[in-house]
Amino acid sequence: MSCSLLEFCRLQELKTVRDYLFQSQKSEPAGEKTQTENELSWDSAEWESAWDGGDNKEEEATSAPTVEEETTGQSEPWMQDCVVSLSPCSDLLVVAREQKAVFLSAKWRSDESGREEMTLAVTWTGVLSTDEGECVNSSICIPLASQKRSSTGRPDWTCVVVGFSSGYVRFYTENGVLLLAQLLHEDPVLRLKCRTYEIPRHPGVTEQHEELSILYPAALVTIDGFSLFQSLRACRNQVARAAAAGSDVIQPPPLAYKKWGLQDMDTIVDHSSVGIMTLCVFDQMKNASILGGFNASVKGSPPAMSQYITVGGGPYTGFYYAVEGSSQPLLSHVALAVASKLTSALFSAASGWLGWNKNKSEEEAVQKQKPKVEAATPLGIRFGLPDSRRHGESICLSPCNTLAGVTDDFGRVTLLDLARGIAIRMWKGYRDAQLGWLQVPEERGDREFSPSASLPRRHALFLVIYAPRRGILEVWAMQHGPRVGAFTVGKHCRLLYAGYRLMGVNSVTSQGWQLHTQQVCLLDPITGALRTVNIPFHLALSDKKSERAKDMHLLKRLTTILRSREVEPDILEQEAKSVLLDIKHPAIKKQALDSLLSNKNAPVSCLTNVTSALYDALKQQDPEEVDTPLLELCSSQLKLLQLYTDIQNLHSAADIEASSTNQDSLEGIEEELSRVGPTLQRYAQLTSRPSVSFAQDSPDSHLPAQAFISQMECMESGELKVIRTSETEWNHLGNFMFWGCLCGKSPLHKVCDTLQQAGISPQQLLSLLLSVWLQREKEMLQKPEETVKNLHTLLIALSNMKGAVEESWDTQSISPWWQQVRCTCIQSHNAAAALLAAFVAHRATKASITSRADSKLQSEWEAVSLELEQWVVCVRQLEDVLVLQTLLLVPPPQGAAGGAAAQCSIKTLLEGGTGGIADSVSKWVFRHNLAPERLKEILQKKEDKDADDKLEQTTGEEQKKQEEKSQEDADRTAELLVAVCQRFPHSLSPDLLFAHCCWEYVVQWNKDPEEGRYLSWAVEHLKLVSSPHIQLGISTMMWSTFIVKRLSAAAFLMEKVGKSPKDRLCRRDVGMGDKAVTSFLGCCVQLLQILMEVTGVLVKKQCSLAFLNYYADSAVEEVPAPELSVEEVWFGADGPASIAELALEQRGVHYPLVQHHCLLASLLHAAMTFSLKVKPLSLFDSKGKNAFFRDLTSIQLMPSGVMDPGLVSIRQEFLLRVLTGWVQAIGDTSSSTSGTRSPPLPSNGPNADWWPSLCQELSALLQVNPDILKRHLVCELYNQGLDLRAEEVMLEVEDKDVLGSQLLVLTGQRLSYSLLHSQSQTQAAMELLARLPPTLCTWLKAMDPSELRCPLVPLSQTSRLVSRLIEILPENHAQYSLALHLLEAVEALTTED
Repeated sequence: MSCSLLEFCRLQELKTVRDYLFQSQKSEPAGEKTQTENELSWDSAEWESAWDGGDNKEEEATSAPTVEEETTGQSEPWMQDCVVSLSPCSDLLVVAREQKAVFLSAKWRSDESGREEMTLAVTWTGVLSTDEGECVNSSICIPLASQKRSSTGRPDWTCVVVGFSSGYVRFYTENGVLLLAQLLHEDPVLRLKCRTYEIPRHPGVTEQHEELSILYPAALVTIDGFSLFQSLRACRNQVARAAAAGSDVIQPPPLAYKKWGLQDMDTIVDHSSVGIMTLCVFDQMKNASILGGFNASVKGSPPAMSQYITVGGGPYTGFYYAVEGSSQPLLSHVALAVASKLTSALFSAASGWLGWNKNKSEEEAVQKQKPKVEAATPLGIRFGLPDSRRHGESICLSPCNTLAGVTDDFGRVTLLDLARGIAIRMWKGYRDAQLGWLQVPEERGDREFSPSASLPRRHALFLVIYAPRRGILEVWAMQHGPRVGAFTVGKHCRLLYAGYRLMGVNSVTSQGWQLHTQQVCLLDPITGALRTVNIPFHLALSDKKSERAKDMHLLKRLTTILRSREVEPDILEQEAKSVLLDIKHPAIKKQALDSLLSNKNAPVSCLTNVTSALYDALKQQDPEEVDTPLLELCSSQLKLLQLYTDIQNLHSAADIEASSTNQDSLEGIEEELSRVGPTLQRYAQLTSRPSVSFAQDSPDSHLPAQAFISQMECMESGELKVIRTSETEWNHLGNFMFWGCLCGKSPLHKVCDTLQQAGISPQQLLSLLLSVWLQREKEMLQKPEETVKNLHTLLIALSNMKGAVEESWDTQSISPWWQQVRCTCIQSHNAAAALLAAFVAHRATKASITSRADSKLQSEWEAVSLELEQWVVCVRQLEDVLVLQTLLLVPPPQGAAGGAAAQCSIKTLLEGGTGGIADSVSKWVFRHNLAPERLKEILQKKEDKDADDKLEQTTGEEQKKQEEKSQEDADRTAELLVAVCQRFPHSLSPDLLFAHCCWEYVVQWNKDPEEGRYLSWAVEHLKLVSSPHIQLGISTMMWSTFIVKRLSAAAFLMEKVGKSPKDRLCRRDVGMGDKAVTSFLGCCVQLLQILMEVTGVLVKKQCSLAFLNYYADSAVEEVPAPELSVEEVWFGADGPASIAELALEQRGVHYPLVQHHCLLASLLHAAMTFSLKVKPLSLFDSKGKNAFFRDLTSIQLMPSGVMDPGLVSIRQEFLLRVLTGWVQAIGDTSSSTSGTRSPPLPSNGPNADWWPSLCQELSALLQVNPDILKRHLVCELYNQGLDLRAEEVMLEVEDKDVLGSQLLVLTGQRLSYSLLHSQSQTQAAMELLARLPPTLCTWLKAMDPSELRCPLVPLSQTSRLVSRLIEILPENHAQYSLALHLLEAVEALTTED
């Protein structure tokens, strides 16, 4: 509650600002370039650069060095040589020196801690002067109000007004774009000042007009604020239009101004325009008689006058009064020219001094011929403060326009009363002082205690003085008040005081506005910090009169003591007691008591003694004068402190009760504990893994009295109510009350009695007890038997309290008390603790019911009640949850997909619907990376034999041990999974689990499509589902939800590029890389094949048109749909339907349409696998294209009849290329092995063994002759040197003649290579060539062996090939004799070898 300096903003890039303003003269050419770029001219390109200048600077600003880096070498006072002005909204700072200027605008950024802070970053730099030798003398930033109705007081934009040594005044936007320039007087501009609209605080105050005043050495120019506001808006709009349209016809609006020649003063250096004032009648008569003598006449009404104060020398301060209406506003020459529509030549000649230039030559011509300047209206000095040796340096007008501070060359600060024209106060020893004013409104709360509560809010006025020589900032209360604040701030700062707010505001538009303006700011050029002074209103009140000020001082003293950590408790108690008893106001007394009670350093004894002393003092006062709420507060806080002390003493006491009561009702609980013992033990192992937590959040941390009091509330009835704020605080309070009892370290019954006597309801105590029990699960599981007994004792004690179990409770109905325990267990995620609590509560309930039944009936019958039935169900559910939670806690193997273990409770499982349990287990399967086959084995309770075989290959004892341990863990996990499935035989039936796993994997794949394995495993899981109905439903759901969109994107992309697309295009259109797309298309084929199989279609006839006509419509085989059920105790599930239920609701699919899509997916897969050029959709006619990507359940018009031969030839060409690609792929893998035996092929990828059979199937659907494919495949295999595979395929070829001709050429190429083209030609080979028949020799020379992919084939293989040729060629074949010659040649070669 004292003066403070608050940092609200920081300057970025101070070094950039300094380097630019003080850079050496070498960089002058660059400066001129900047000048031409940023100056307004008729060329639209230059306009655009000027407007866009700010954006580039913003990008530079982001990468600028931090303030800390800049501070080095900046200690010299460089900013004292600059002209600095800050917008009152603190969103724009202008720093100028000589010809250059830098504009810094507000930006928000996050600091290291993530907190948002405001910074000022460079947005424009440039040269402002246009005339030679012209320098910046003064500048101000005027924020202009928004004209929109939705505005709440933020400025629309800010205008920068700059005065030059040449006499020019120029107006710029925040981006440095020149709007207007005017030569008002030929002397240098000394000072620019602005006055804006202020809401009058009192009815009698004259409403002041807005104006801009410009001081010259012997003249003062004032521009009316309203006309200036309209002119600047019009100029800015014109600039924007010109930049957008590229037009250059811009007519500047006229500026009206008044110009006064200030007389009778030797030198003037600063001024203040006070505004319009009206004299009272006495002052009017006095002035008339002084000026006009004894016979002077007096006007009836006193005239309105504008008051101007100047400072300088001879006299030291001058007072000028200009009577309103004595001077007409002057219009500039341009305005007259525009008004009288003179010729454009005259306009262009005069436009130079307004800055609206067309080109350089015209500009230079205009600059030589300066415009004519209007003469000033003479204004004589009314009076002054003569002091021949003293020279004034600056004047600062107060916000209320009644006082002004003046600095002089003698190091004095003088306070002037402007209404009376006298100096009323002087401060000494402030050389080069800088001044500012602060007007502080009274706080709302202070009005209640003020004697003038009914009057308008009061305002206090403070003068802020910055003495740079002493590096101190002082705050003084006006007019004769004390110094209320002083800060050491450094010697190179600048005090920035605007003295105005937004321009363009009036009494109507300002209604409801919140003007966000800073009055005084201190700029530190060393650190770049902008700070504002914060002063509380009460500092203006004198200590003698204001008890409240004294009370605030005492409160501040107490706060200071409480903050210091080194104070002894005795001194703290003594000081707090004296302060609380000395404070008079009840509200401040309450505030002081609250701050004491909320202080964490004060011990409990201190709090109790101080509160007790205050309570006694209040009791001794007159009952009518005592503040009742304060008395009640003291009483309630004392009660709470006493309760805290009692509980603390009980927990620290050494006496422990002998707990022998109610042990009979715990019979059988050991048996239950031993039954769930192994699961509890495994659960405890899994939950006891180390984890990170904060010390203050630890349940073992001490609960201070302050936290205890803050959570308790005293009711009017005298009872205590516990306030539930956060879960952590609630648990801390429960720990404080009950953990000692649960551990057996505290007397249980005494603690319960103390809490009951305090008036806390048993329901709240029960809630606290259960929250502790559930939260401290890890510690409780270390000694379950002991803690369970203590919990039982506590539960019985609480249920025996008055108001716990209702007296009228009928044992056949549900008891709200036990229902509360059950609800807590049902909602808890701590499965073990909840189960043990349920065991205890079940026993306690049974004992309670039995005792009630005995008292009523005295019979031997066992009481049966609805309550006990509910407990039986709850316990069974909690046992299920415990086993399930134990499974979910099993950590995944390293490298598997991460994610936190799922937390489950009865509530979450019931809300998860019928599929909630299967869903949580499927997520666990995904996290553990469990392969579908492995899951199937576990569910069939078989062990994986392959894992044992793999272990034998490992080396080293440690590695073996590690693998044995991991195998053991895997076996234990498998046992756990089996146990869970046994507890949930319906919810986790294999079909349901596989269905959920399939869905989980496809969902995870959709999140990360690059992981093709996820989709592949989803399809594998789908294959394992035995029910065709569920399979069909999930397939259609997968297709429509995840697959069809990406498949269509892949098809359209391939159609567009005409080949298998590259990685970048795949990522852009399909959302995954090219390898992932290949895997995805393979999975699509498998999924559609599953759909076709499940649909159970009977193929009537296998012919070329089978695809078109002879498939039956979709009909699932007559297998009854499975009935989905849940376990008896889990019947209450109320949530979303399970995946299996949704699957059973799906409609059947149209078989031909599925096959049509399967065909497309196969073609796409082949094209991507072998990187083929193809437009896949172009392989189909218009009907085929239209049927793609339709709903599979709909019946579409499918292709029928014989296809166009051209289309069939394109299809054939594609399939031939697929076979070529496959042969090349297997050729690459088998090239390393010998050609005598074929290596086994993988089940997937480009060299999978099923590609030829797939092509045969596709040929039937695409109406391509399959024999052509087989012949092509045989030739390709021989071409690749894979003769054995070729011989296998050759058996299936029907047209052997054509094949023989093709193979004859191939044999010739092989022989030609070995005889003519081989590098190692032997003499024997040459001799053989000479012996060959001429026809054969010529034929061999005509062969081109370069077509062979594998020309180096053993002669034995070629020999086999020739003998095969002779077999398949008929004797009447034209080339039969050639084949015989070949056979002879090969045999001769073989014998030579």
